[in-house]
Amino acid sequence: MGGDNHTTVTEFLLLGLSEESEQEDVVFGMFLGMYMVTISGNLLIILAISCDPRLHTPMYFFLANLSSVDICFSSVTVPKALVNHMVGSKSISYTECLMQIYFLFAFGNMDSFLLSVMAYDRYVAICHPLHYTLMMSPRLCVLLVAISWIITNLHALLHTLLLIRLTFCSHNAVPHFYCDLYPLLKLSCSDTFINDVTAFAEGAVVFLIPFICVIVSYVYIFSNVLKMPSAQGIRKALSTCGSHLTVVCLFYGVVLGVYMHPSSSYSLQDAMASVFFTVVIPRTNPFLYSLRNRDMKGALRKIILRSLNLKFVELRGRAGGK
Repeated sequence: MGGDNHTTVTEFLLLGLSEESEQEDVVFGMFLGMYMVTISGNLLIILAISCDPRLHTPMYFFLANLSSVDICFSSVTVPKALVNHMVGSKSISYTECLMQIYFLFAFGNMDSFLLSVMAYDRYVAICHPLHYTLMMSPRLCVLLVAISWIITNLHALLHTLLLIRLTFCSHNAVPHFYCDLYPLLKLSCSDTFINDVTAFAEGAVVFLIPFICVIVSYVYIFSNVLKMPSAQGIRKALSTCGSHLTVVCLFYGVVLGVYMHPSSSYSLQDAMASVFFTVVIPRTNPFLYSLRNRDMKGALRKIILRSLNLKFVELRGRAGGK
């Protein structure tokens, strides 16, 4: 059966997080609200960085990329869940399911790589401030992002191709609100040994490389910060890392809990944790980076005041025309 190259299943059923209609309505409202906040918050960050010349630095270049990835990451899963709830359906086609998994791996791992690149950027800014401009050149920044995209897309393609070789028979109910790798592996009537080994071995490598980069960067950062003579200097250095470090802890903590174990042990608790990973964290990033960053708050304030002034001028023009 493992040699079959086809599937008898043409669609899957996404059971969601609850089978009770009242609870589904609550989940729908929660997902809709958080998705709107995710889109608007991350778009504001991208707009602020693109419009304010003071934010045209490597740190904000990576942050704009992170916001773009977070928008795409949430858009892979949440809109489909919202549409299914509105039309009273739970189905997702086999092709859509594979596409969800591909983009989940691509955007999810891209988040990880960008966080590691941002950690390196903070290391250079704090430990080598005089050489920061030279070490973090625009060419290097673009190259780091481009290499990250190549690696994450190859990683996503590998797992998607390994899924295509599996056969799915009569069972097609996925106990989740989106297609995830481990629930699908549990549904397959083929031998999933290669998929499990690849997910644990190759997936661990792709996960651990950026994670180790983050750890090493912060070891050097904290060792350098502790050598600073004044408490004010320490606070200033750590303030540039606070938001990033908070996001790192949230992101890697959830990933370790959900994906770093065999597919056979996947449970409802993992599904609930993945909600935090796919819905909550992308919504949290804009607030962590904007509310704790003086330059970002200033740029956002300018955008809001500019839009209000334009609205005021437009209203005055309409009143004068009358």
